[in-house]
Amino acid sequence: MSTSLTGKSVQERNKELALSMVASWNRGEVQGIVKHWSPDVRHFSEDRPVPSEPMIKAMEGALVGFPDLHLEVKSIVAEGDRVCLRITVTASHQGEFLGKAPTGQAVSWFMLEELLFNEAGQVIEHYDVANYLPMLDKLGLAPSHQL
Repeated sequence: MSTSLTGKSVQERNKELALSMVASWNRGEVQGIVKHWSPDVRHFSEDRPVPSEPMIKAMEGALVGFPDLHLEVKSIVAEGDRVCLRITVTASHQGEFLGKAPTGQAVSWFMLEELLFNEAGQVIEHYDVANYLPMLDKLGLAPSHQL
């Protein structure tokens, strides 16, 4: 296990940085997340490449529809330069989202995030996989489903 200049392991440092980004989400501060990205960060949403600008616009759009959005980290694991987070998102639909007027409805969805950090502690790769179906179903934007 390698150690950073602060005496913490790289894994501990990277977990702290990942949790700092979660805290920024919970404050509605997109720039508090973006500041941790390397200038040449690569994003993948469900294995599809996404340039940084559309990623930022999607994040800002989520905060318009769900300004009280809250991420709860259920688990966090670090190995090497990677950090993985399992997250439950809760929010209320207070702004337009996917063309749907605000309903005030409480919703939730689920995320897996994987972040690859460089030696400077910047995110150089970001992967996410989301299960939006519970939220879309509750807002009437997806057909009902049974598991």
